[in-house]
Amino acid sequence: MQTIDQLQNGSDIRGVALASKDSEPVNLTPEIAGRIAAAFVYWLKESKRIVSPRVCIGRDSRLSGEALSDGIVRGLRSQSAQVFDFGLASTPAMFVCTKPETLNADGAIMITASHLPFNRNGMKFFVKEGGLDKSEIKQILKFVEILQSNNYVDNSFRKLDYMSAYAESLVTYIREKTAETKPLSGFHILVDAGNGSGGFFVDKVLITLGADTSGSVYLDPDGRFPNHVPNPENVEIMRDFGKIVVKEKADLGIMFDTDVDRAALVDFDGTPIARNRLIALISENILFEYPGSTIVTDSVTSASLKRFIESRGGVHHRFQRGYNNVIKEAKRLNAAGVDCALAIETSGHCALRENDFLDDGAFLVIKLLILYTRLRKEGKTIAGVLSDYREAAESLELRPKFIREDFKGYGVKLLADFEQYVKKVPGWELELPNYEGVRVRCSKDAGDGWALMRLSLHDPELPINIESDAIGGAQIIKDKIIAFLSHYDVMLPE
Repeated sequence: MQTIDQLQNGSDIRGVALASKDSEPVNLTPEIAGRIAAAFVYWLKESKRIVSPRVCIGRDSRLSGEALSDGIVRGLRSQSAQVFDFGLASTPAMFVCTKPETLNADGAIMITASHLPFNRNGMKFFVKEGGLDKSEIKQILKFVEILQSNNYVDNSFRKLDYMSAYAESLVTYIREKTAETKPLSGFHILVDAGNGSGGFFVDKVLITLGADTSGSVYLDPDGRFPNHVPNPENVEIMRDFGKIVVKEKADLGIMFDTDVDRAALVDFDGTPIARNRLIALISENILFEYPGSTIVTDSVTSASLKRFIESRGGVHHRFQRGYNNVIKEAKRLNAAGVDCALAIETSGHCALRENDFLDDGAFLVIKLLILYTRLRKEGKTIAGVLSDYREAAESLELRPKFIREDFKGYGVKLLADFEQYVKKVPGWELELPNYEGVRVRCSKDAGDGWALMRLSLHDPELPINIESDAIGGAQIIKDKIIAFLSHYDVMLPE
């Protein structure tokens, strides 16, 4: 029998909220969500010493969102919280509402499961300092057991159109930075919101700034996600959107994920600007504003990206997978006196120091639109900026599974053995510094690229990323890795 503790997914709550043909048992009901929300208020009272916390709640377009929201509101009010319900919202807006210059909320909850299937849902939590980490989520789940009842308390409850105020702040920002009221006049810009929460960006931001948005797709919220899963990291989805951008003869395309904490672009010719290319483009902007800044990324970014950042005078700090890990490292570096203005993961989670290291897809797009307007005035293009960023000729991802129960300790030993193995392979060397797994630099005669072997954050898997600048090079690197793994208790890929 599954427990509430098993709903924790790192710093989020994730579960099955709707019955489906897959027969997955529903484990995130309105009642359970309400109990977790009540425990969140109890945690706020205990950790922040607040008698009657002000808590905001929002949701993405998922079918289960309204029912979960009702349960969460009951849970919040059972602990005497003052509740502000935003209805359909974006995840970043839920953090912004805690700032003193906005609603000055003590906490916020976003009901979302990002790009997971339609029957899933979850909860993300924010306080004034940012999103909660996994240790704080554990504390909240422990309080669930303490709070035996969920008795209704008739406390303050208001519904607010907060997304209009949030959008207005984005409009004000770009107007101040460009010194223009309608800086996007003459631009044809499309949005693919994937039937998630990002449709607001068209009417409330782009059109207000003067852009032509005709031809934009999937703007209406629909929790069935009938057209595609809102995931800007998906290569096929980005390619399809690129075809729409070309067909509509647009200057630029913008894609958001379900809850708008991630985004990616498509250039006028249909070229996707996601993952490493997206990091390169925002790095161009950041290093223009903050010369010499350190840029923190996750561990799987390419060798070409490192060269790109360094060619712009920046410092590339490749850290660990997980957007919270990347953001925490950027904060740590700044606290230690290192100038670090950007933390970004290849998934599209991008957090900027000037925005309190909030991973906000809409703010990322605003920064890129400011860059885009500057480039146009200078007679330059995105393609021109990225001309010296070279994609790898080949890339592979392998995810062999451990075939033993004690995989965590076993995996640590396997990585230690792999590190010694690397030192014996001609043309291979360890890439240092390295903060996750074992990263290998491979010479031209030994694969002409790199590989990273690491342990999965949650699953009994051994993710392996390989890139090569030569056709056939990825296979050379893969063969050497498979030869090593053949002596271990893992299910080898074909």
